Amino acid sequence: MLTLPNEYLTLIATFAPVFSERVWRHVPVLLVGASLAPGKRTVTSVLRVMGLSQTKPFQNFHRVLNRAIWSSLEISRLLLRLLVTTFATAGVIVMGLDDTIERRRGAQIQARGIYRDPVRSSHSHFVKASGLRWLSLRVLAPIPWAKRVWVLPFLTVLAPSERYYQGKHRKPKKLTDGALQMIRQVWRWLPERGWVIVADRSFAAIELLAGLQKLAQPICMITRFRLDAALYKPAPERQPGQMGRTRKKGQRLPTLEQVLDNPKTAWKRVTLKNWYGEPRRQIEIASDTAGWYHPGLPPLPIRWVLIRDPKGKFKSQALLCTDGEAKPKQIIEWFVMRWQLEVTLQEARAHLGVETQRQWSDGAIARTTPALLGLFSLVTLLAHRSTRRRKLPIRQTAWYHKALPTFSDALAIVRYTLWCPSSFPTSGSKPDITKVPDSLLSRFADALCYAT
Repeated sequence: MLTLPNEYLTLIATFAPVFSERVWRHVPVLLVGASLAPGKRTVTSVLRVMGLSQTKPFQNFHRVLNRAIWSSLEISRLLLRLLVTTFATAGVIVMGLDDTIERRRGAQIQARGIYRDPVRSSHSHFVKASGLRWLSLRVLAPIPWAKRVWVLPFLTVLAPSERYYQGKHRKPKKLTDGALQMIRQVWRWLPERGWVIVADRSFAAIELLAGLQKLAQPICMITRFRLDAALYKPAPERQPGQMGRTRKKGQRLPTLEQVLDNPKTAWKRVTLKNWYGEPRRQIEIASDTAGWYHPGLPPLPIRWVLIRDPKGKFKSQALLCTDGEAKPKQIIEWFVMRWQLEVTLQEARAHLGVETQRQWSDGAIARTTPALLGLFSLVTLLAHRSTRRRKLPIRQTAWYHKALPTFSDALAIVRYTLWCPSSFPTSGSKPDITKVPDSLLSRFADALCYAT
C-alpha cells in the first residue's frame, strides 16, 4: 500500500479524475517510482525501487503508458493550472516555446527522424542526430526559494519529420503549424490571463505570428529576428475613387543590418538584470515599429529591437515583437528569461532519465517523454510545498560552494519526504529508536548497488 504525505497526496490527487479507478491505482506508483529511481526511467526500474520487482501482473504498469485510455491533454491543462496558481498568480504569464531532440534509435520507432543537433552543431560544424523531435510549451516563472526563473514544462507533443508521413493519407505538419495549434489550445485554457510567448528564430514565421494576431485576444510573441528582413512603412489609406487593388505595404525601410551599421542610428543605453546569468549588464538598444512583408502573405505589424554591446563582447542581435505597444526594455527582459530552456532539458536528462526509457510502441513513446518533462514541473511543485515547513537544504562540498538551491536539491527534498514519513516508524517503548524494515533496507541496497 503506497502511503504519501498529505501535502503531496492532495497535489497528486488533482490528476485522479483523468483516469479510471482501475488505472489510477497504478499511476501514483509510477509517479513516485520515477521520482525515486536513479538512472534509467524504465517501468522495470520504477517497480524495483518501489519494492515491486516480484509483482506478477507487472504488465498492468506498462499498460498505463501503452494501452490505457486517458487524456494527456487534460493532464497538461491541470498541470498548467497548478503552475499558474502557484508561481504566476499576478501579472503577465511568460511562456517559452522550443523544440528539442530526444536521441533514440530503433527500426520500430516510426516517428524517428534525422535532425540537426543544435547542441553539438555550430556555423562551421554540422552534426546530425537520430531521434524524436518534441515541441514543448513551458511556463517561465520566478521560484521564490530559488530566487531565479525556472522553466517548467507542461505541454509537450511529438513533431515528426516529413518521412513519418510517407504513405499516410495526410500532409506533413510543419513545426510552426504544430506550434500554432498548441498556442491556440492554451489560449482556450487561459482566456482570462494575458501572456507572452518567447521563442527562438525557428518560430519567426509570418504565418505563425499572423495566426496569433487573428485570435479574439491577440497573443504577444517575441522571437529572434533576421537582420535582412524586408520591412516597410504602413500602407497608405485608400483614396476616394482610387483605381486598382488596395496596397498592402508602404515605402521600403532600411533593413536592420543597415540600421545597425548606420552611424546616425540613435542608441539608448539601459541596464538589465539577470542578463544570461549576470546580475547586471549595460547594453544599447534601438527600436521602432514597421511592417514585415513577404510576397503572397499578409503584412504583419511588428516592433523590432536591436541590441548591441557597447564593449563589443557579444554579437549584435535583433528581436521581433508582435505587440507594437510593448516597451523595448520589457521585450528584452522577457526574452532573456528563455535562457533557462536548455538548463531545464539538461536537468531533465541528468536527474529524471529523459532519453533513457526504452519503450518502442507508439502510445508509450507519445506519453513517456512528455510525462518525464512534466515530472520536472511536478517535482518543483512538490518541493515548493515542502518549503512551507522547512528550508530547502543545499548540498555543499569543499570544492563547490552553492548559494542557491538547484533542481537537484528540489528533487532531494522530494525524495527525502517520500522515503521518510512512511518508512521509518518509531518504537512504541523507546521513541528515540527508529525501526527500519528489512524490506526498505533491501530496496536501499538494490538502488545504491545498481545506480549508474
